[in-house]
Amino acid sequence: MEKNYYAILMAGGVGSRFWPVSTTEFPKQFHDMLGTGETLIQRTFNRLAKIIPTENIFILTNERYNNLVLMQLPKAKQQQVVTEPAMRNTAPCILYAALKIHKENPDAVMVVAPSDHWIENEDAFLGDVKKSFEACAEKDILMTLGIQPTFPNTGYGYIKYDKDTEDIKKVARFTEKPNYETAQQFVNQGNYLWNAGIFIWSATSIITAFAKFQKEMTDLFDKGSIVYNTTQENDFIAENYPLAENISIDYAILEKAENVYVLPATFDWNDLGTWGSLYDKLEKTTSNNAVVNARVLAEQASGNMIRTAADKIVVIDGLEDYIIVDKEDVLLIYPKKKEQDIKQVLKRVKDTYGEKYG
Repeated sequence: MEKNYYAILMAGGVGSRFWPVSTTEFPKQFHDMLGTGETLIQRTFNRLAKIIPTENIFILTNERYNNLVLMQLPKAKQQQVVTEPAMRNTAPCILYAALKIHKENPDAVMVVAPSDHWIENEDAFLGDVKKSFEACAEKDILMTLGIQPTFPNTGYGYIKYDKDTEDIKKVARFTEKPNYETAQQFVNQGNYLWNAGIFIWSATSIITAFAKFQKEMTDLFDKGSIVYNTTQENDFIAENYPLAENISIDYAILEKAENVYVLPATFDWNDLGTWGSLYDKLEKTTSNNAVVNARVLAEQASGNMIRTAADKIVVIDGLEDYIIVDKEDVLLIYPKKKEQDIKQVLKRVKDTYGEKYG
């Protein structure tokens, strides 16, 4: 296995649109959302471990999830869990991890990937990652994997690339989540991809880009270079990490850099951001319901996403296109078409009944 291959799993988010299953104390990446016997973070770790040495897979998370990570990923050691003492978006934690990895191995190439996405063809995914690793080891480039859009989705960012014959294409522009008309235009043009938030680069290339475009942040984290991967690292990070700017890797680096390239992915992907996206990926019953854990009797009920504790019997009659999620202390019955409002629902629940429900 290639000793220069590394991975950074992003596992610090809360996934509030998957409430009531996903909560601040126990977010969605630590749940078996698909009913497969593996949590999302376990699936992601095991997938990457097919081509990356397990000791080279780092998990970036909030310090409150440190023990959850170690419990769910027994092959990972404490030094592989990189914890943020404060929420500062994706740029600071990626720079921090890249500096740690570069100190350990200056020849490292790494993939930065969310820990909670659904990937259908794992061999195709690993092939795309390997191809990107090889390109980034040869040239000073920053790469991303783009997903071929199947419809004008307004929930994803888009990547425009220069039309040419090369497999790996130069990025012309990143666009944040567009409105429907703009998304339709992008799909029609044929040279736009969905931004999956999967990045590949060498440790040297990404650190060089930070030095160029985020000098203040680079100076902040460079001060700790002597203590990275030592027992003094935690004290330095606790004191300095909260001082970093709250900014995403897209805004901090990718939208500024000239050497950004994209590989159109050959695998089927879903960001599993909502109950509806989970519904889309699960097998359906004869009445077109998606069921996790429950035993269901359905009468004139279809298009529903149903999730309960194991083997709970659920009887539904006359409900169509609803999210039905039963947890010990919360029952959610909510229209699928309003799934984006679940964040606001969660806020109202916490305001009314207390923080412990979120």
